[in-house]
Amino acid sequence: MKSAIACTVPGFGLQLNSFSAVAARTANGKIGWTGPVILLMTRTVLALIFQFALALAFRLKGSPSPMREAGGWWMVYGTLIDLACLSGLRYFAHTEGIRLRDLAGPIQLRWGRDFWIGLGYYLLIFPFFFGAAMGARYFLSGPGDNTLNQYLLRVHTLPLAASVYTLSIWWIIWSPTEETTYQAYVLPRLRALTGRPWLAFLIVAFFFAGQHCMMPFAADWRYLLFRFLAFLPGCVLLMAAYLRTRRLAPLVFAHWPMDIAGAIITAVYSS
Repeated sequence: MKSAIACTVPGFGLQLNSFSAVAARTANGKIGWTGPVILLMTRTVLALIFQFALALAFRLKGSPSPMREAGGWWMVYGTLIDLACLSGLRYFAHTEGIRLRDLAGPIQLRWGRDFWIGLGYYLLIFPFFFGAAMGARYFLSGPGDNTLNQYLLRVHTLPLAASVYTLSIWWIIWSPTEETTYQAYVLPRLRALTGRPWLAFLIVAFFFAGQHCMMPFAADWRYLLFRFLAFLPGCVLLMAAYLRTRRLAPLVFAHWPMDIAGAIITAVYSS
């Protein structure tokens, strides 16, 4: 009965993760800095760890460019990042006396409500990702120079099974985990801990956009800055939408097409 209600009644489940409820648990000592700080950095740190570990394996096999080869697999080991985040979210939610499901808030699937809202978000926000990428590339390398995209779009070799995995499974897990980590968990808790909503917003926006510099990582400051600038405006808009509505499901629906496009590009350039 509870799950059925959660899919139809606006606001169900929201009260447990509302800003006031999070502030109350913070005041009662149930929320400290450990969980938000760990989850804020987990995705970035693990992306580096997994890429370096895989690069070491490729180096031992004699690869001439192990970091580049390892970076081509980021969507595959990305699920390991998701599983680590979901485990951390479940653990720290439990220490507060709530469930992982409570972080997600209400889901309204009747008549496809959340899907259509998510589609609207996608149509509104995706052009900012695209425009920011074009603008950052122009600013950093000039018109007609595609150097900054070469690391992402160069042809690399992935087994067919890996490409199928990224197209069929990776994006399903990636988008909701990413949105839940930064928006539903870290943002309201940093807001309560710092007492400054603007500071919490800036910190989360920095890490939300900055994680993409490590997926995949390349030791090139222009590439890293390009990736950060390309994702920052879109991440800010996703966060603004969440702050306005406090509803995660439409943002996941908006996020999925972007990740599907990334999976398709990866599959095409690994053929």
